[in-house]
Amino acid sequence: MSTNTYRKVRSRDRRAGKASPQVLRYLQDVGQISATTLLTATMLGSSVIAGGLVGLAISFRNLPDVRVLRNYIPSETSYVYDVQGTLLDSIHDEANREVVDLNEISPDLKRAVLAIEDSYFYTHSGINPSGIGRAALANLGAGSTVQGGSTVTMQLVKNLFLSPERTISRKLVEIVLAMRIEQIFEKNDIFELYLNQVYWGHNTYGVETAAQSYFSKSAKDLTLGESAMMAGLIQAPESFSPFLDYQTAKQRQRIVLQRMRDLNWITAEEQEAAKTQPIRLGEITSFRSSRAPYVTEAVMTELTDQFGAEAMAKGGMRIQTTIDLNLQKIAEDTVADSYYQLFGNGAYADQIALVAIDPRTHFVKALVGGVDHETSQFNRAVQSRRQPGSAFKPFVYYAAFASGKFSPDSIINDAAVTYPDGYNYYTPKNYDGSFMGSITLRKALETSRNIPAVKLGQSVGINRIVEIARTLGIKSPMDPVISLPLGAVDLTPLELAGAYATFANYGWHSEPTLIMQVSDSNGNIVLDNTPKPQLVLDPWASAALTNVLEGVIDHGTATNAQIGRPAAGKTGTTDSQRDVWFVGYVPQLATAVWVGNDDYRPLGRGATGGGYAAPVWRNFMVQALQDEPVENFRPPSEFIRP
Repeated sequence: MSTNTYRKVRSRDRRAGKASPQVLRYLQDVGQISATTLLTATMLGSSVIAGGLVGLAISFRNLPDVRVLRNYIPSETSYVYDVQGTLLDSIHDEANREVVDLNEISPDLKRAVLAIEDSYFYTHSGINPSGIGRAALANLGAGSTVQGGSTVTMQLVKNLFLSPERTISRKLVEIVLAMRIEQIFEKNDIFELYLNQVYWGHNTYGVETAAQSYFSKSAKDLTLGESAMMAGLIQAPESFSPFLDYQTAKQRQRIVLQRMRDLNWITAEEQEAAKTQPIRLGEITSFRSSRAPYVTEAVMTELTDQFGAEAMAKGGMRIQTTIDLNLQKIAEDTVADSYYQLFGNGAYADQIALVAIDPRTHFVKALVGGVDHETSQFNRAVQSRRQPGSAFKPFVYYAAFASGKFSPDSIINDAAVTYPDGYNYYTPKNYDGSFMGSITLRKALETSRNIPAVKLGQSVGINRIVEIARTLGIKSPMDPVISLPLGAVDLTPLELAGAYATFANYGWHSEPTLIMQVSDSNGNIVLDNTPKPQLVLDPWASAALTNVLEGVIDHGTATNAQIGRPAAGKTGTTDSQRDVWFVGYVPQLATAVWVGNDDYRPLGRGATGGGYAAPVWRNFMVQALQDEPVENFRPPSEFIRP
């Protein structure tokens, strides 16, 4: 700039009441002002602008009312855990965030953020004219952005209320709103809100989520070196991310540490130690998949129906499921391995579902909705209703035992019979087409004879069987038809596992559930599924049924389900071989296994629950019970017979 040009610009600046950047650079170049004088001039010009903003604010209409922040709740990630507290999944909308109190954040991180973003935060009133000038000088000298010009409060305003466009009018609005916020809120409240709101890259918002992502630790546990690296990311999180460019992240860390040293907030020794501290990076948390997708999707469907989609995606729910991740992994591996070992070559069946329930609590411990979630997200464990075949017969035999008219040793005639059915007649047939004549009920169930089951159904009443099924938690549609005792109804694996769990617990029943407890972001419990067992069945009849079902495994249709300890269960096979089942239990665990095709193709001639489903059940139970003590069932003689 020539001297004449300088004089003209300077004269214009006097009339405007400000010092233009051209003049300041000229004076600095010719040595007529020092850096201190330059800073003073910048502060003076900025102060003139700031002083006029109060009056200017009056002319702003329809600005957001910052008082709404009193009730502002940041969107927060919801977390799903297993029964031991192991994280299964995180659910969030556009912002992956976990909100924490200011005192739950490392002092090093708080100082590092203020050092690089707003070192005069606790002394200014929302805007910092001197800070703007100082940042301009620092950035000019460094040739890059090393200090932010906006205060923390101004950044908060921009994030919460304004669009990212860069215009003079928007900047003025930002300043006005920042001043308003400072008049209403305490500094610590503003800083806490800022730290929980700021974007840290990779769809990660807030200090806690960022700390967990970048360093696999809580924000309160961050070291000085980690804190400085995180603070250095704020201005351009993706560009400075250590996941993408570690060297750039280290450079930003050094800049933050130097700024903290210049402010005398750390010693030279602390600065050097932080620079040389080894940094162990975590992993990006915003996009990782569920560790048990069939489980978490079922949980979220249930809770979304109850609390709404927004509460789940933004409400910061903490959801503790009943799932044991170890058992879940065993179940998933068993289903996948069984599919490839049993059906991989013949393609007889394309899907398997498994549900395991603790009879003592009716908590679902493992749930697998299909062979491979990546291939098919349809959850057959809770969404698919298929005919259970003979796996439904225990409902009939329980009804007979509970009626007081029958015992396991009662005799029934396995012979041809025909019943009127509306305008037609119904003639049940045994699976092999033969008849065994007079046999005990024990023998009839162990060998899964159809005709005795239909006869018992007529004796105790089909409506009574429906009533018992409803008592045991069966909610699927159920018509009181003559063939109901043979499984002429569509049920889910979850329903069957829950019902058998009540047989295993001698008639004590709780509602089967995947969810133990849900709390909101403030720690308030909003759903508590603590078991409240009720005695809904006759204990003697339940024990008698279990005693007979032990024989099914010992020497009946399910010898493939033997696991080297007392167990009870029942096979199920539909007439067309479209569905095969095995549902069985020990005192500690009841498990239902279904095998079939989604398109209802038959599995092939000779397919049975004992041949296809029982081995899957056995493989799962042997592993699941490896560390469980062997327990015997209580005999019927310990209970009073009705």
